[in-house]
Amino acid sequence: MWIADRWKDYEVIDTSNGEKLERWGDYILVRPDPQVIWNTPHKEPRWKQKNGHYHRSNRGGGEWEFFDLPKTWKIHYGELAFHLQPFQFKHTGLFPEQAVNWDWASGLIRHAGRPVKVLNLFAYTGGATVACAKAGAAVTHVDASKGMVTWAKENAAASGLADAPIRYLVDDCVKFVEREIRRGNHYDGIIMDPPSYGRGPKGEIWKIEEKIFPLVNLCTKILSKDPLFFLINSYTTGLQPAVLSYMLELAVGKPFGGQVTADEIGLPVSSNGLVLPCGASGRFEMCDNLKQNKSTTTNVE
Repeated sequence: MWIADRWKDYEVIDTSNGEKLERWGDYILVRPDPQVIWNTPHKEPRWKQKNGHYHRSNRGGGEWEFFDLPKTWKIHYGELAFHLQPFQFKHTGLFPEQAVNWDWASGLIRHAGRPVKVLNLFAYTGGATVACAKAGAAVTHVDASKGMVTWAKENAAASGLADAPIRYLVDDCVKFVEREIRRGNHYDGIIMDPPSYGRGPKGEIWKIEEKIFPLVNLCTKILSKDPLFFLINSYTTGLQPAVLSYMLELAVGKPFGGQVTADEIGLPVSSNGLVLPCGASGRFEMCDNLKQNKSTTTNVE
């Protein structure tokens, strides 16, 4: 498992009965998590000191309950800064487990010894975008939500990257890639973090089981002749690490001759030393990069 264990401003404190107790900077949140199928005693006192609690509804969705929590606040990951704001569907604007992938991609970019262009699809509020830009890449950030793209710009500015070579686009990711193929544009690194289900700005329907492999194949047409990496993240139960690995081998690994790896990703739980699983990632990188890029992940057998 690849573990995001370098956070100082974030931690999973405890987990129990379908919920996780988290610290986001100075504030404590309780949010639902479908992975938490165990029910253990709430011995950790901060369960009773929460600043926000997202209550899941039996009818679907849910709502936030706040206790002395600011509307927005900021946390840091190394040199990166992120604005947080609890909103619909339990979200805060950041997936902290992805830090383990930010470190991996950033290491490859820093050791590339050449200019690197990165495409970030389904880019959300720009965690991977700012990480890659801070490492020196020129980044194209694409998301169907105007609000998320605006949020990403704010995160970049907070990270000292207001003038960095980042191109922000509100667009359907598939249609954008199709246009990039026609334009003849290419990228050295591609990142995608697709939702299980979603709609584009014009009502386009996205179902990951139907759309992900065709999109990966499309993306191979805009990879440079000497690609650096390809990353897929998934929170969908059906897309296990072996599935991500198989897709990447077929589409990228065998044609380009690089190495494909895939694994679960997770966050350490500070109260008991265990690890909370948070989905899976599949990674491709060229073999020449393996010796140069020292691993920035923690592996658990």
